[in-house]
Amino acid sequence: MKRFWQDVGIDAERGIRLDGKPVRTPGRLPLVLPTDALAEAVADEWRRIVGEIDPRAMPLTGLANAAIERVTADPALFAATIAAYAESDLLCYRAEQPVPLVERQAELWNPPLAWASQRYDVHFAIIAGIIHQPQPDATIERLAVAVAVRDPFELAGLSPIVTITGSLVLGLALMEGAMEAETVWAAANLDEDWQAEQWGIDPLAVQAREVRRAEFDAAVRFLHLRQAADEADHSALA
Repeated sequence: MKRFWQDVGIDAERGIRLDGKPVRTPGRLPLVLPTDALAEAVADEWRRIVGEIDPRAMPLTGLANAAIERVTADPALFAATIAAYAESDLLCYRAEQPVPLVERQAELWNPPLAWASQRYDVHFAIIAGIIHQPQPDATIERLAVAVAVRDPFELAGLSPIVTITGSLVLGLALMEGAMEAETVWAAANLDEDWQAEQWGIDPLAVQAREVRRAEFDAAVRFLHLRQAADEADHSALA
């Protein structure tokens, strides 16, 4: 579909409008955003369209569509699919050798685990190797609650971050401001970076990584824009 509108606006309910008419999701639901910052960013994606619409150039709109259609339809089920990553979190599976890799994993992965242990009063089983071992039931349950209390837009932004990094702990740390995005990205790609240092860079792997990074960055921005109003409210109360 080609651009057919002249003006992009935002109504009083933070709905996106094209020449005064409401934009709808693919499922025909109104595209309404929860914060002014997110509404403005989504509107900007529509303003930047020249010629044909390319969904790949509109990641925030795509995440908003997912929040409105997929997540809102069954928030508990969607949250459960994210929380399931606690059962096999990347940070809990460590190399046995070589020593420099073991040390690097401890350096980058121990701090977020320590944060999550204190934040949620949980314990993590650290596994040497790749064979799955269960985490304590209390850990699974408490992290599941930490995810379930999030609203559909937070869940829509959190989901790709957890999926791309393979770590619920990293996703929660990023969402709660305990880690910066670059630190999360470095921790999630530690093993891949180590392999590249030892054996060289694979051009195909680089391309795949660039795609993941674009999706990661979009999800991080989506979350920050969703939380912008909450942070402003907290600052005002302080």
